[in-house]
Amino acid sequence: MNNTLDDPYRPEPGEPPSGKHVNNIADNGSAGFGQMGAYAALPLLLPNVLMQVPLQVAVSPSDWLFYTISGLALVFLLLMSALISGSEVAYFSFDGADVAECQRSPAAADKKVLKLLEKPRSLLATILILNNFTNIAIVTLSTFVTWRIVGGRTTEGLVVTLLTFLVTVLIVFFGEVVPKVYATSNNLSFARRMSGFLSGAETFFRPLSWFLIRFSNIIEKRIVRKNFQITVDHLNLALDITTSQGTTEEEKGILKGIVNFGTLTVKQVMRSRLDITAFDYEYDFHELMDKVNKSGYSRVPVYEETVDTLKGVLYVKDLLPYLHENEYFKWQDLLRPVFYIPETKKIDSLLKDFQEKRIHLAIVVDEYGGTSGLITLEDIIEEIVGEINDEFDEEDIAYNKLDETTYVFEGKTSLNDFAKIISVDPAIFEVMKGESESLGGLLLEINNKLPRAGEKIYFERFVFTVVSVDMKRIKRVRVLIKPVVNEVKPVRGVRASS
Repeated sequence: MNNTLDDPYRPEPGEPPSGKHVNNIADNGSAGFGQMGAYAALPLLLPNVLMQVPLQVAVSPSDWLFYTISGLALVFLLLMSALISGSEVAYFSFDGADVAECQRSPAAADKKVLKLLEKPRSLLATILILNNFTNIAIVTLSTFVTWRIVGGRTTEGLVVTLLTFLVTVLIVFFGEVVPKVYATSNNLSFARRMSGFLSGAETFFRPLSWFLIRFSNIIEKRIVRKNFQITVDHLNLALDITTSQGTTEEEKGILKGIVNFGTLTVKQVMRSRLDITAFDYEYDFHELMDKVNKSGYSRVPVYEETVDTLKGVLYVKDLLPYLHENEYFKWQDLLRPVFYIPETKKIDSLLKDFQEKRIHLAIVVDEYGGTSGLITLEDIIEEIVGEINDEFDEEDIAYNKLDETTYVFEGKTSLNDFAKIISVDPAIFEVMKGESESLGGLLLEINNKLPRAGEKIYFERFVFTVVSVDMKRIKRVRVLIKPVVNEVKPVRGVRASS
């Protein structure tokens, strides 16, 4: 204990202890009392070890004024940060209804909102500039005030750590999270309140915004950016989540048709070779007119010997001026060229071809050049809007719904249509379908041979029962869909005879 009294570094009364004095106390205490001496010295060690300099207890009136003004400035800057961050969400969450409401309103604030939205990149640049300036000002001012309180020599340690944590929490919570949550629910009113301020800021920062936009455009052009792959499944899931209760099933079906449109190939949509209606090139005019009246089609392929040898496409409207002609009329001279496409062509690309060539029908060929099927403009549009029936279409020929889990389909039904009707993901058939695109083709792939009538084929949670079959193909199939809850997965491709 006497060692402490003889400490040459002992401060005068009223002065804070120096670092050497504290260390001397710790050394003498540890030597005299072991660990208890070090513990006894902790109250004197903490101010120097953690803060390195003592707090200035005496505060002058000028200091109080400085701290008051600084505190008010920090509150103001934090409020500005909140308003600016909320503006970003408010303006960029506008939908068509919000824009329409602003267009109908004669208020000056709504006119300013619309003017700001005309240049979204300039608006975003202005908001980001303001937000960064404000947040930097908050950090700078809070650091300066803290530095003033604890002493100018403090640049590290616990105070810096606590300051960083506190400022981060304040900016993130009060300057980002809270205002953005509020602005999301009140975007229109928030945008109106901020329209005047942002209009002035957009004008003031226009040179800097122009530079940033130009610079970002250069970067976008010169740097290869990563393409974010959004799968069709993700988009379909987003539709299921975001479609409101007011959306009808028909509207939801159209939206999903648009999402899936770019993924479909011609082979998935076309009518197969066996379902093509075509006229023989050798028909006389009277035979042709009889076939035209029975077919109900306005455009029909014309073949010689087989459909692999097409001579052209007959447009029925071209026959109208010659209805009075006799049976020897050379109607073959009216044929138009055939437009051939491969099976792998995407239907969105084919739609553009139809628009450019102003045609409505194409013949699909396989890899060997043989006729594989036929596709029309109506077939493509039906992938978006659903079935389009006219007076010549036979309704409900594709399938019958017996109950909630049982259907009867024609074997020629495409897998794409089958999946849409029973509301399942067509991807579940990818593993087993091989090159087939029809329900009958899928069953042939699973069964490895032409099944008998009454034979059952199991796949995933489906039980397929062959209703009718001819020598070449499956004609009709009964489909039983097992509930997902009670699902017991059988081995793929297992078949059984009833």
